[in-house]
Amino acid sequence: MDATDIITDSAHVPAAVTALMSEYAHCIDNDQIEDWPTLFTDPCVYKITTRDNHTRDLPACIMLCDSRGMLMDRVVSVRTANVFEPHRYRHMVSCIRVIEAASDTWRLQSNYLVTRTMMDGTMVVFSTGEYQDKIVLSDGVYRFNERIVICDHGMINNLIALPL
Repeated sequence: MDATDIITDSAHVPAAVTALMSEYAHCIDNDQIEDWPTLFTDPCVYKITTRDNHTRDLPACIMLCDSRGMLMDRVVSVRTANVFEPHRYRHMVSCIRVIEAASDTWRLQSNYLVTRTMMDGTMVVFSTGEYQDKIVLSDGVYRFNERIVICDHGMINNLIALPL
């Protein structure tokens, strides 16, 4: 894909679509991950992979959920089964590009940067990369049908309990 393939620019993205993208980050950043699955259709795809695997079209990924039920299982796991040091993420999303637009479907690409703050105040850049989204109008509400998280790096921290 090159610049001539882009249908329109982010100024033409409906407010409801950008609100969905913001709500996604706020659910995770504000420790309201129980709301996170409601932002997706059922079925859906949520996948975290590396840039190398994505570019080479390799199936291995860091996380793969293909239904809202699997997303809810991820939340239950974070709340009840996973053992990890308490921390917070903070998402910065930018450079939203419209790849495809129709009245009820949007394909978008955007950049992300996620910082992680530990309870002792230690902060690090946790992950950078891009989101590739398919957002659809479902029951009058825009929801993610597909969110592919492509990490710029292959060195994934083993503390990836929360979604990116």
